Order: sequence, then C-alpha cells, then structure tokens
Amino acid sequence: MTKVKYPPNVGENDSVILFDGICKLCNVWTQFIIRVDTQQHFKLCSVQSPEGQSILNHFKMPTEHFDTMLLVEGEQCFDKSDAFLNVVTKLSYPWRLFYVVKILPQGIRNWLYDRIARNRYHLFGQYDTCILPSKENENRFIKSKK
Repeated sequence: MTKVKYPPNVGENDSVILFDGICKLCNVWTQFIIRVDTQQHFKLCSVQSPEGQSILNHFKMPTEHFDTMLLVEGEQCFDKSDAFLNVVTKLSYPWRLFYVVKILPQGIRNWLYDRIARNRYHLFGQYDTCILPSKENENRFIKSKK
C-alpha cells in the first residue's frame, strides 16, 4: 500500500482555495467565501504566501504568474471553471445554483474563465501587496504546519 503524498500544509479532509493575493477581484471572492461559507468548509491561501508557493510547486503549477484560482482537496487540484464549480456546490442555497454553468462544455467555461482571469487587474485593479487576513478571520487561512 502506497502512502498518499498530500501537498504541504494540506490534510486529507482539507479544502483549500488558492487565490491571487494582490488581485482585487480575488480578494472580493475570498471575502465572499468567508461570509457565505458559514460551516467553514474552506480554508484560504494566497498564492504569493510561502504556503501557497509550496502548494503550487507540489502540483507543478507556475509560481511567478497566476491565471487561475485553484481548489485543493486532499491530494487533488482543480483549476479554472472546475475549481469554481466545485466550490459553489459546497455553498448554501442560492449560491449553489451557479452550478448550472456546468451544462456548458468545459472548453467554453474555461475560455470565459480565462477572459476574466487575464484581464482581472485591468478590469478590477490590484493591490501593491497582499492583503493580510483580519484578526477575526485569520483562522480561515492556512499556516505552515511545523
């Protein structure tokens, strides 16, 4: 029996959303998750953080530029529209209704996702540095396991 190799700082039952910490759209998304994920199903992690960088390296994803949100569940990684759809299925009503987008072929979903992702700084802006979690929400962000 082989031992499963989980990404650094991610456990078997963890669901971690990796996001671009300087992207204003991505930060709105994380605040939305914090607000509507009342059961705290998801942990959050900036791709610019050491923890985010180690997870990206684990999945052999780019560590210099970030064109997609990632959802890491145990040893699996989902990106683009699949990440978004896997997140919304775990949210409460009415948010899980966004899963209806799944009826579109993956190629079309990801094309639409890429248009937004590639233009997000121009459309929504960016911060000079990563926004730090507030004191009341810091438990929602992953930290290195010592």
